[in-house]
Amino acid sequence: MTATEFHTKPGSQQNETKSRVVLSARDLRRDFGGFTAVNNVNIDVHHAKVHALIGPNGAGKTTVFNLLTKFLQPTSGKITLLGQDITKTAPARVARMGLVRSFQISAIFPHLTVLENIRVALQRPGNLSTQFWLPLSKLDVLNDRAMELLTSVGLQNQCNSLAADLSYGRKRVLEIATTLALDPKVLLLDEPMAGMGGEDVGMVAELIRDVAKTRAVLMVEHNLNVVSDLCDHITVLQRGEILAEGDYATVSNDEQVKIAYMGTDHD
Repeated sequence: MTATEFHTKPGSQQNETKSRVVLSARDLRRDFGGFTAVNNVNIDVHHAKVHALIGPNGAGKTTVFNLLTKFLQPTSGKITLLGQDITKTAPARVARMGLVRSFQISAIFPHLTVLENIRVALQRPGNLSTQFWLPLSKLDVLNDRAMELLTSVGLQNQCNSLAADLSYGRKRVLEIATTLALDPKVLLLDEPMAGMGGEDVGMVAELIRDVAKTRAVLMVEHNLNVVSDLCDHITVLQRGEILAEGDYATVSNDEQVKIAYMGTDHD
């Protein structure tokens, strides 16, 4: 990130209207031996909003993601999803409750077709995930819903292509479509734009904007151009603690944030 990236763009400030909190963390802390990776973090993620979690490398962003999705158990603090305490809930149960995440590395089945990838994701909500003795033709009942999802993300014309043959950006779009197959209430995206060219970034950003019309999105993202254009609320982490939060105009003009990203002679 460069100093110029933190200049506020015309029109980048967005009004933050009150809406329902669907995912909340209070006094979240995670220790690894004698090292505190996350300390006293409070986050509220709202329905139909895009919330960004940003910060320098090593700030604790991925650890917060792992705590929220229960891949890690917090040392202390409380996490609620849709008003229910999930602090000690298993990750699979949390996913079934509606909290679904993506990862930095694309998690698709490369040797299945695009349609087959979506059908795999639809097996659990379709109550077919444990009926492994049934012939594959029984999964055809999922085709209509799978095509609806592919059409919603612009992949309908590539439904019969192998996932391995998609461009990198299209693979990330397919991954988002597989998460949408689980009908999440809250979608966590871990660096969705990582490694993308400009055209793919714009495509995925528009997809996220559309997805957030009906659910909450929390994303870790290093591309500040995307953050400024897309996100309603931003939480800035440094050394595992919240440094600043607010809309893009607020955090980009915060002196502590500028120091964290660009450094000063006092570092």
